[in-house]
Amino acid sequence: MRPVRRGVSTQATDFDPYGEARDPLRGRLGPYCSFCERRVDASLAVEHIQPKGVPAYAHLRGRWTNFLLACANCNATKGKNEFLLNEVLLPDRDNTFRAFVYTADGAISVRPGLDPAQDAAARRTLEMAGLDKEGYEFLDDNGKQVVVDRISKRKEAWSSALNVLEDVAESGLNARRLQALSDFAQASGCFSVWMAVFEGREDVRLRLIADHPGTGESGCFDLATGTDVSPHPNDDLLADGSKI
Repeated sequence: MRPVRRGVSTQATDFDPYGEARDPLRGRLGPYCSFCERRVDASLAVEHIQPKGVPAYAHLRGRWTNFLLACANCNATKGKNEFLLNEVLLPDRDNTFRAFVYTADGAISVRPGLDPAQDAAARRTLEMAGLDKEGYEFLDDNGKQVVVDRISKRKEAWSSALNVLEDVAESGLNARRLQALSDFAQASGCFSVWMAVFEGREDVRLRLIADHPGTGESGCFDLATGTDVSPHPNDDLLADGSKI
């Protein structure tokens, strides 16, 4: 899960309607689901971290710090489920890249070696958004059929990234080809898959980090080496941050 920094709000007051935050969020975080990392150009939603439908969080309905971006699948899966911020990992305040492992079969799993609290939070995060679930279908609140198959998308991204890696090994990588690689990765989505495939290629990983909006700014990567830095510095002082 790609760590990001949202930064300070683009306006002094809450957003009303909250949908007006969508474009500023896209500008800061890119057109990607904050959970499954898919690129979503048309139907990306303003995601309420703490659900607006729960009375205790109604005052956060238009609050910038309560927003991320989500695809229809992750938004619907997360739904109105209530959770405590200190019990899950969130990409705007935790180094979620450190928490998970992505593999060629499309799986996402908790990284071995986390301490017990981090491991538990990582597992709750997967459950919260259903990121580790097989494809399935369900009806949303409007009776519309929603197809959830994020595993296939990760497998597709892995295959694309692997093809590019093989091409790089055969033909080399100059500045123009590096930019083209980054552009392709951004169009593909699934940042963490590309980072996994290009493990050991500092030049590529640095470009991916720099070119995905909000990620270089997160402080979760060394911008000289591309290695991840933990915990997330949480420079915006968000609640219950820096757990990993």
